[in-house]
Amino acid sequence: MFFVLSKILDYALLPLLWIVIVFLYAMFTKSERRRKKSILAGLIMLFFFGNGFIVTEATYLWQKRAVPIASLPVYQTAIILAGIVSYQEKALTDRVNISRGADRLLHPLQLYKIGKVQKILISGGSGTLVGDKSSEAVKLKQVLLYCGVSESDIILESSSRNTYESSIATKSLLDSMQYRGNLLLVTSANHMRRAEACFLKAGLKTDIFPVDNATHGEIYLDHLVPTELAMNSWTVLFREMVGYMVYKVMGYC
Repeated sequence: MFFVLSKILDYALLPLLWIVIVFLYAMFTKSERRRKKSILAGLIMLFFFGNGFIVTEATYLWQKRAVPIASLPVYQTAIILAGIVSYQEKALTDRVNISRGADRLLHPLQLYKIGKVQKILISGGSGTLVGDKSSEAVKLKQVLLYCGVSESDIILESSSRNTYESSIATKSLLDSMQYRGNLLLVTSANHMRRAEACFLKAGLKTDIFPVDNATHGEIYLDHLVPTELAMNSWTVLFREMVGYMVYKVMGYC
């Protein structure tokens, strides 16, 4: 039930939905005064949530900071959290489609290639409510094999559907292996706060390696024009912030 509710919550965290509701209210209200206030509020929201600079700065403040590769010791295992496979291209089953967050896979691959990581553990089943229920971990393993990673160096946890389940399942898997080595947790920077807390709660002490970090202080001309990308970035940020708070209340992290 929690998994289903978390998916429904995603739609409630869409700034564009809020803006549409405000403008619809302005369209149908019989009060001229309320109509003007609603239109003004909608325009302010459109500028604020559509502004790339504002959401980038907000995301930067929330994210865990990037870690220089040179500062890393050698890790026996890097844990990659899935959630990056696209299930949209249903007809293209002869490849793995990655929609976002590809650095979750590419950066650990780089660490493996330069000897900073000896093994890669991929954690994640299917995060979809309907449709393709195949495991993301299995799909991402195939990508690593294409890139020359030895199959003996890949460990799979392929049943979890969210961060909490991933932490519990990974702990159980490593315990069954009687694992005693050091661990490096890899996920997107805006997701790392929740992920690190979940894994610590599950009893796994890890170092962290955030990826997909937002930049700080850079202003571009397109920041002045409201964009759908900026609004989507707010949705991702709100999802992580609300998710972190809900996990805290539920005792998951």
